[in-house]
Amino acid sequence: MKIRDYEDVDAPTVGRLIAETFRKYNLSHADPEEQERLLGPFRNAFSDDPAHREGIRNILRSPMLYVAEEGDEIGGVLRGRENVLASLFVRGDHRGKGIWRKLVEHFERESRAQGVTWIRVASSLFAVSFYQAMGYKKTTGIRPCPTFDGTDFKQQPMRKDFK
Repeated sequence: MKIRDYEDVDAPTVGRLIAETFRKYNLSHADPEEQERLLGPFRNAFSDDPAHREGIRNILRSPMLYVAEEGDEIGGVLRGRENVLASLFVRGDHRGKGIWRKLVEHFERESRAQGVTWIRVASSLFAVSFYQAMGYKKTTGIRPCPTFDGTDFKQQPMRKDFK
């Protein structure tokens, strides 16, 4: 497995990966209509409509965007920017292979090389224990977070300081 920079040609695959994993691991509690709202533009990840594909490309744009590639398959994606790990998704059939950890470690190395001394993440409730194992600490209680269509989604703010 290798971690590499995202390329625009990855957008359809990454969009589907995000839609599938977000729905399965973070939205299973919601009814189908609510899931569609919470998915925002990713609800159209399986569409061939050029406008849908461009919408996903636009949402994915980020200063730090990495994919985990195993063979010719993308198994995970991490989006971030200075001091912020914005999102992390790993395909269900690729879990248990260390992809989450490798993506976060890559992001942390790149961040530190840019002079960053701390990183924050608004973790989904599903991923809190993973981030804690990576050295992130809860900074407040669980908070509602705005989503694409204005519906609240519960997240746990966390932070990691580098010494």
